[in-house]
Amino acid sequence: MGKFSKRTALVTGGSRGIGAAIVKRLAEEGANVAINYASASSFEKANALKVEVEEQFAIKAIVVKANVGIKEEVDQMIDEVEKVLGSVEILVNNAGIAPFEPFLSLSEKTWDETYQTNVKSIFLTTQRVAPKMIENKYGKIINITSTASVLVTSPVIPHYISSKAAAGHLTKALAIELGKFSINVNAVGPSTVATDMCKEYLENPDILASEIEANPMKRLGTEKQIGDAVVFLASDEAMQINGHLLMVDGGLTVKAAQPEDHMDRGALV
Repeated sequence: MGKFSKRTALVTGGSRGIGAAIVKRLAEEGANVAINYASASSFEKANALKVEVEEQFAIKAIVVKANVGIKEEVDQMIDEVEKVLGSVEILVNNAGIAPFEPFLSLSEKTWDETYQTNVKSIFLTTQRVAPKMIENKYGKIINITSTASVLVTSPVIPHYISSKAAAGHLTKALAIELGKFSINVNAVGPSTVATDMCKEYLENPDILASEIEANPMKRLGTEKQIGDAVVFLASDEAMQINGHLLMVDGGLTVKAAQPEDHMDRGALV
């Protein structure tokens, strides 16, 4: 028996990368999982993941298409999940985009799409599933944010950084409003993980080396580590954790930038 036997989970953006790792960990712990995908090109990955987790963990999984930044599509998605798997008890708002565009050339279209995917989707999905969670006096909502929630991680993604900061504060506001109904709302903040989203960025060996060097652990995070954090926050062990941003970043966000010689104690003697 896993932590979430017979529970119903929905993972937005669950067909690949961090989302797929979260799906696998929830399924491993016994949850029946709805795997959300947005584009036709993602269907094959979503369906392959469905087959994989059903065979490996003997749970029920479905794939549900929706742009989670559009209310009508979110409503249709949740209706389908409830019809097949039952009320959503664990919601993981993972869908996100990070198009690289410097501020002075940033288009209004990119700005709007980033906020629609990274922030509005949390509002729409949470508002849709919360009533049933309130009725059942049980719910776990985990939003995937970023180190960018608390630090300016790059000067060429101001739209992404500000959207993730907004998602972090939305997490806290929802935790206050929903906590009295026994609903935990928390967030997980990854540092750079080698996913499809970062593939082109990390193909530059200099960038990869600098990312590793900047991290106190001297390594990148993994998709599974994010999945492990989600499992913890969705578990009974985290019943009294609410409105928290769990950084899975190797200590990146607690390390102030310093001259390199200050990182070496021997240089200070």
